[in-house]
Amino acid sequence: MRMFRAIGNMASRSLPINHYAVFFVSVASCCHGFSTFALYKPDGYLSQFVNNGQIKKRQKMLGELDQLQDNLPDGIMAVGRLDEMSEGLLLLTTDGSLSYLINKGGNVEKEYYAQVDGVITGDAIEKLQQGVDITVRGKPFSSAPCPVVRVNEEPSFSDRLRNIRNERHGPTSWVSITLREGKKRQVRKMTSAVGFPTLRLVRVRVGDMRLGSMKPGELRKLCDSEVSQIREAAAT
Repeated sequence: MRMFRAIGNMASRSLPINHYAVFFVSVASCCHGFSTFALYKPDGYLSQFVNNGQIKKRQKMLGELDQLQDNLPDGIMAVGRLDEMSEGLLLLTTDGSLSYLINKGGNVEKEYYAQVDGVITGDAIEKLQQGVDITVRGKPFSSAPCPVVRVNEEPSFSDRLRNIRNERHGPTSWVSITLREGKKRQVRKMTSAVGFPTLRLVRVRVGDMRLGSMKPGELRKLCDSEVSQIREAAAT
């Protein structure tokens, strides 16, 4: 399938990827010759472009989003990762220093909306706020205290590629969890540790950059001021 490349002030155009669409919006060039993008990663895709030899045949990489990689500059990388079944805001950049600041600095907040199995209790939320004991790569790890609040109104996210389960299996609820650390499957392990396994996980914010009204598969190039805001957040 041929992709549309936005040039100059030409309007963006959408094309289908499966039953999603890719949106490519052209804006001003980003800082110092580097390019940074915001992507709404759908569920069912790994947060990487290159097969590291551990990917199974059935698994999909970001480049399979209707040949998304062909519309990105060389040297593009995902800033951090969302696991295969998680969704939401994923930053892509050619700037290794920006990636390092966000991933290693520990100063940039990442906010997640988690749909959990059951109606989460105040006691469980308090435990999450205080930090819980989980395992990371087989070793004990205690999550740092973090903001956790109940999301009373169900978010209006787009449908997933894969359904999580049938409603007849019981009620669910939503909770917002904001982390500065980012261990593998951390949010899922945290909610399981307090008795409410995560059914759906959507990252809605990185620093001041928000998912907003983006749709699964949507790609947007960030301008200088947006990248500067992310850098400032990482530096504080």
